[in-house]
Amino acid sequence: MIRAILAAGLLLCAIAAANAQTTLRVGDQKGNSQAVMEAADVLKDLPYKIEWKEFPAAAPLLEALGAGAIETGLVGDAPFTFAAAVNVPAKAIAAIRQSGEGLAILVPRESRIHSFEDLKGKKIATGRGSIGHQLILAALESRGWSASDVQIVFLAPSDAKVAYTQGSVDAWSTWEPYVSQEEVLFQSRRVLTAEGLTPGIGFQVASPDAIRDKRPELEEFLRRLTAARAWSLTNVSAYAETWSKLMSIPPAVPLNWLGRAKIRFAPIDDGVVADEQKTIDLYFRSGLIKQKLNAAEIVDRSFSQAIGKGAGL
Repeated sequence: MIRAILAAGLLLCAIAAANAQTTLRVGDQKGNSQAVMEAADVLKDLPYKIEWKEFPAAAPLLEALGAGAIETGLVGDAPFTFAAAVNVPAKAIAAIRQSGEGLAILVPRESRIHSFEDLKGKKIATGRGSIGHQLILAALESRGWSASDVQIVFLAPSDAKVAYTQGSVDAWSTWEPYVSQEEVLFQSRRVLTAEGLTPGIGFQVASPDAIRDKRPELEEFLRRLTAARAWSLTNVSAYAETWSKLMSIPPAVPLNWLGRAKIRFAPIDDGVVADEQKTIDLYFRSGLIKQKLNAAEIVDRSFSQAIGKGAGL
């Protein structure tokens, strides 16, 4: 009798274990990945659960990854480099390619500033170690200027928005969708974009623990996210509509952003590693990071097959 009860208990435990779903905790910025996956309808019949966590920028997302609060997320190359330099446990498992038009230095509509050269001695708001910071440094270096030729004011996006709106700073170096929000809703002007200045690359990053313990979930997530990104290139309006509803922002904003961004996923290859090394070298030359990192050591190329499947290759 006892054996029968034990056997029945073990059977129930086995069934429960078989039916239990793991959870992948995913960090997102402004509904980016979630919106495109919902719009492309690729979240059906997932063999696991996704727990989405929203972040205003890459820096707090990477902090959460390092603390174990999330397991994967989307970030720019610059904040990823900054985090790697202070030993945040994260690896880049996929690359995001897009145009550089959505990374820009903005000025208010009525500003007398019309070029980066007009910003000499002026205050520019951005996040420390962010892609906005990267753009300023690249612009300074391309002109042979020093860091002291402009006044960089380090602020989180919400605080930067307030300072910019109130006129406490002269310009704001930021990224999408903040750029399109300012352009569309407040007629801000871009005086400089990242085109030709920075690699314009982002990363899907994951913690080493997740790469070890949740590889099947990460592979499936990347496959579906890659497919969603491929779909979005020819379905901009549908993607913009979903993003607009998710973020409660007028659809003209995501249409402006997504129409020019041409966001696509790519595997970690030699070109990606070389572009990441450029960002590392820029930050090292600028003194923002104290150690010269090797890009090849902070990426993981083993997810290329999953990305290829998502892209239909």
